[in-house]
Amino acid sequence: MVDVTKERVLSALSSVVDPHLEKDLVSAGLVSDVVVEGGGRVVIKVTLAYPAAGYHAQLTSDVKSAVSVLDGVSDVVLNIDTIIASRSVQAGVQLLDGVKNTIAVASGKGGVGKSTVSVNLALALAAEGATVGVLDADIYGPSQPRMMGVTGKPDTKDGKSLEPKENYGVQVMSIGFLIDDETPMIWRGPMVTQALEQLLRDTRWRDLDYLIIDLPPGTGDIQLTLAQKIPVSASVIVTTPQDIALLDARKAYKMFEKVKIPVLGVVENMSTHICSQCNHEEHIFGEGGGQAMATDYDISFLGSLPLAMRIRQDADSGRPTVVAEPDGVITQSYREIARNVAAKLSLQQKEYASKFPNIVIENN
Repeated sequence: MVDVTKERVLSALSSVVDPHLEKDLVSAGLVSDVVVEGGGRVVIKVTLAYPAAGYHAQLTSDVKSAVSVLDGVSDVVLNIDTIIASRSVQAGVQLLDGVKNTIAVASGKGGVGKSTVSVNLALALAAEGATVGVLDADIYGPSQPRMMGVTGKPDTKDGKSLEPKENYGVQVMSIGFLIDDETPMIWRGPMVTQALEQLLRDTRWRDLDYLIIDLPPGTGDIQLTLAQKIPVSASVIVTTPQDIALLDARKAYKMFEKVKIPVLGVVENMSTHICSQCNHEEHIFGEGGGQAMATDYDISFLGSLPLAMRIRQDADSGRPTVVAEPDGVITQSYREIARNVAAKLSLQQKEYASKFPNIVIENN
């Protein structure tokens, strides 16, 4: 019998590929410890840098399959830990208190389901094990209060800051909590951008791993304010396969490129339509557009979502699909996209500025 060694175990683990990082466990630096005990029992510790509760079972199976075939191995134990760190943001921008990472979700064009994707992405990240918040940055047309099933004005403990509302384990802030549902926001650009910055900075976010910012469509004042004044770790582009939507999605990508905010990838919404009567599947908005855009710009294709009546009904009722149908096929797609988003973000440089001490010079 060949003795089991740590080196042989690591060699076996180098064949296990994390599908969200697209790297093997060893080269990705995920294997934090390997202990070979007496009798051929191998205890492995893997530390993930992104939430992935829905991936743990597959990871455990893959690791055990790779290591258990080694001569001398009698048992394989895998311990999975998760440590989510802050990632770098734009230079010269002050970090948000209580927020590790900020992800902007943009489309460049209205009507592609960006807000629905944003809220389900947030809920999916929470289902994977993260602490998550959503900021509704669409000052003119806030939709997150209805989608998240939250009403009423936010509380304030000091008369200056706002406490985020919460539902389904996700913290939420929106201008919609501060105005009547039917009151139009007849504001010029400077007022809108100031309102957005106040909502972000004056909200007492509570230890968030991720803050999802649901951006309004376009590439105007709000988007530029976000890029110049608000710390953004990365962005996600939502589009449909339709050529018209892709034109604006490409503009959104170029905007983020110019302001040096990384784009994690593309989510293709309304990818296919499946008839509720006959189950016929049809690409009514075209096919492969999101994947083509990702290929053209050398960014990740994060996943696709169907055009389904259920998604719209769930959002309108205040119970988004990830909550309303936690074991459903559509929810699994959202959770796969959430893991892809968080994994791609974990590959970025860590944010160290907040860890540096302040230097104070005193005259004695």
